[in-house]
Parts: sequence; structure tokens; C-alpha cells
Amino acid sequence: MKKIVIFGNSGSGKSTLAKQLCEKYGLAHLDLDLIAWLPQTPPARKPLLQASVDIEDFINEKDSWVIEGCYSDLLQVAIRHACEVVFLNLSIEDCIANAKQRPWEPHKYESKAAQDNNLSMLIDWIAQYETRQDTFSLLTHQSLFDEFNGKKTLLCSNER
Repeated sequence: MKKIVIFGNSGSGKSTLAKQLCEKYGLAHLDLDLIAWLPQTPPARKPLLQASVDIEDFINEKDSWVIEGCYSDLLQVAIRHACEVVFLNLSIEDCIANAKQRPWEPHKYESKAAQDNNLSMLIDWIAQYETRQDTFSLLTHQSLFDEFNGKKTLLCSNER
């Protein structure tokens, strides 16, 4: 059984790595972006308790899985069940370059144009990773990684 949690900055390659692991090992995949937000405009975070229940339901339904995201508060729920964590700690420049090359994500955006309209905001968000002190920050991701007692991998590039 594989139970892997992947985290890092936006644009670090979390979804790409998760998809590769799913294909290689036949794992179920949970992208935390899909449960972290309420379906409304403007966007608002789903209450932590509600999102936590969604994560626990996924974990209880699947034997082997990969869960990925940048939400340290939600990652803490998943990491309690994980056998392995992967921290993608790429440079800001690499994350921005990846974001600019990101293919359309139809599960997040109604069109490629809608996704592209969000790119400027995403690049600003990525650039703040090292200075933010919120649940999406380098500080909280480093803490998750340091405190995990199982198998852990730190990747500083997308070269695998």
C-alpha cells in the first residue's frame, strides 16, 4: 500500500508528479484544490472541518493513494495517514516558469482563457511563497516536512 502526500508552492509540479505516481502504481488521486474551496464567486475557503471530512472520506475509501496540494491545514489531516511525503521545494523562478507552461486544467477552469486570465495573480502568489506566513507558505511546508517521521523526499527541481 502506498499513501503519499505531495506538497509545495503553486507551480512546483505537485499535480504532474501525482499523476505520474498514479499511473505507475495505480493510486487514487486527490487534488486538494477540489475540496478546499466552496463552489461560489468570489471564491471562499470551505470550512476546515468540512474539508477535513472530505479528506477522511477519501482516505477511508481508498487503500492506496496520493494526495497533493499547498494547504498545510488540509495536508495535516492527510499526513497523519501517509507512509511517505514529497516536498517539492523548487525555486520561485522555476515555479513561475512551470505556471506559464501549465496546460489547461478543466477541473479548475471553464476554459483555457479563464485559466490564462488568472495567470498574473498566480505569478504574484507564487512570488510571495518565501515571505508569506499563512497555510500556503514555505514556512508551513518546511515545518510539515521536518515533523514527518516516515519516508520523506525533498525535491528542488522537476528533474526526476
